[in-house]
Amino acid sequence: MSFTLTWKSAVLAAMAVAAPILAPSSAGAVESNDPIKIVLFDWTSAVLNAKILGGVLEKLGYTVEYPTGDYLSSLTTSLTNGDATIGIEYWDTTAGEAMKASEATGQTERLGTLGPKAKEEWWYPLYMKEKCPGLPNWEALKDPKCAEAFSTAETAPKGRYLGGPVTWEGFDDERVEALGLPFTVIHAGTDAAMFAELDSAYQRKAPVMLWIYSPHWAPAKYEGEWVQFPEYTAECYTDPKWGINPDKAHDCGKPHGEIWKFSWAGMKDKWPVAYKVAKAYQIDVADLNELSGEVDLKGKTIEEVAATWITANEAKWKAWAQ
Repeated sequence: MSFTLTWKSAVLAAMAVAAPILAPSSAGAVESNDPIKIVLFDWTSAVLNAKILGGVLEKLGYTVEYPTGDYLSSLTTSLTNGDATIGIEYWDTTAGEAMKASEATGQTERLGTLGPKAKEEWWYPLYMKEKCPGLPNWEALKDPKCAEAFSTAETAPKGRYLGGPVTWEGFDDERVEALGLPFTVIHAGTDAAMFAELDSAYQRKAPVMLWIYSPHWAPAKYEGEWVQFPEYTAECYTDPKWGINPDKAHDCGKPHGEIWKFSWAGMKDKWPVAYKVAKAYQIDVADLNELSGEVDLKGKTIEEVAATWITANEAKWKAWAQ
């Protein structure tokens, strides 16, 4: 995930009346007035993308609802049974197996990539390198002195690693055990709490090691580095004999890759134009980082940031519906 986790746009005029089915211009022209349900996850960019896509669909005359859902189980529950219509931001880094399981049901469809590449890993502020000079090599973390430099009162003498909410999974507890790291994994309650703790620690130059993901504004705002673990392979997660620990899986870093959109399989027949728009929807990583920062750093609401993007990109999303 993660992550807890920035843009501009305007209002759409009615679409061309010459082809009302291909480009609905009012609620009466859409293929179905039933609500399209875009599931919301618990980090900023995911909610922003949902509200941008939903806002575009509303401009095209559709009714849109935003149920809150669990990141991973939504793939095999609400999307498979039609309780949700669209899910945005399923990351190869954490949702790879859940996406395969979802597709295997035949009740969901992968709508393509969102655009930005996904990276998630342990991250530390650069000022901590003085206390653990072997970084970013992961083996530096095995040094008890280095681990203690990242410790807090609740974990000393072990280091403290702040992971994402437990629903994000990520196998950090398993990684610590497999690699023999003298660290205790503490899971943040929310994406916002995780980054609030980072900001507080960074301002005080206090020890902090945590899960940072990209796309996100944090790697641009704070000077730091990702820990370099052994490179991920699928075998690392499934075959204990792979890697440096012959008895444990997850003795490597997190996977990296794409960010995917999924839909309920019935969407393409029930709302064909909305389906077409959802498949076409993409956003630039620089825009996404900027827009997330508008919300998390400048205090703007997700709704106003999404509306601004919709206004500024009217020509783009009109073309998606053609």
